[in-house]
Amino acid sequence: MTNKKDWKKMLVSLEDKINLYFGEKAPQLPEKVKLVLVKISPYLILISIIFSLPAILAALGLGTILAPIGLYAGVSSGFHFSVGLLITLAVIVLEIMALPGLFKNKRQAWELMFYSTLINAVYALITLSLGSLIIGTALSWYFWFQIRSFYK
Repeated sequence: MTNKKDWKKMLVSLEDKINLYFGEKAPQLPEKVKLVLVKISPYLILISIIFSLPAILAALGLGTILAPIGLYAGVSSGFHFSVGLLITLAVIVLEIMALPGLFKNKRQAWELMFYSTLINAVYALITLSLGSLIIGTALSWYFWFQIRSFYK
């Protein structure tokens, strides 16, 4: 069984490998663009949280109302809905936790955002959303790893 230190080592190792390709080997953004991204990223995250919360609350309400009908659609539909909802909630919680630190350029906030991109990538892989997995994850990692050095 793995403990917390093993998980942290694995995540740091994964982060270093991703940084090699998206932060170091990838074409570098101009410094001014990086500064703009660092300044506006907390606001973009805040906007995404604000727009996501009503959808989550609606989904929770609709999920409760439509659960009996979901049996007719098949168990897998209900399972995908539930897993998607849980993943979205986890990502929103990570973003809310990261938000104050993003305004202060804290490394821990950057790490929370990295974890949220990992969760999204795993969900895209599980659901075989290859476009989201390849394009969404690559774009997220590219921008987050380009500005990684600004978070101390």
